[in-house]
Amino acid sequence: MIKQRNMTAIFLCQEDKILLLYRQGSKVVNNVWIGSAGGHFEPEELNDARACVLRELKEELGISEEFLRDFHLKYIMLRHVNGEVRVNYFFFAGLPDGICMKLQSQEGILQWFPLEEIKNLEMPLSTKYAMEHYLKQGRNDNDLYAGVVTYENAVFTPMPEM
Repeated sequence: MIKQRNMTAIFLCQEDKILLLYRQGSKVVNNVWIGSAGGHFEPEELNDARACVLRELKEELGISEEFLRDFHLKYIMLRHVNGEVRVNYFFFAGLPDGICMKLQSQEGILQWFPLEEIKNLEMPLSTKYAMEHYLKQGRNDNDLYAGVVTYENAVFTPMPEM
């Protein structure tokens, strides 16, 4: 029987940089670069990815929604791995000037990267393909995308509201 694992991540941006976390000590994702903050859904968040990512952002970085600019869901990624269908909800938001230097995480090492350096980092496949798409296309539009991950690539399709 295939299980499902729901996870969120938020990618915090400022100018042409993005804040990533080198995740350490996790059972699922370890010793790779991931979003600025994120994690697994709590039972009461099952149908609310936004609530999950905002809770994780507050717990991990001490940032609440009122500090975010242009906060939005950008990617829903699907990947079949280790007997699970992993569903990642990737949010993006900007931060106001001044808040970026004070951030610390108990989950690993936080670091700001110029966008052009992201392609060289070791990341989980879902994150890697979403970032590649974001750099080529996603950052230039307001679409929500669904992505299905394979070993070779990810297939993306816009998801217009119907």
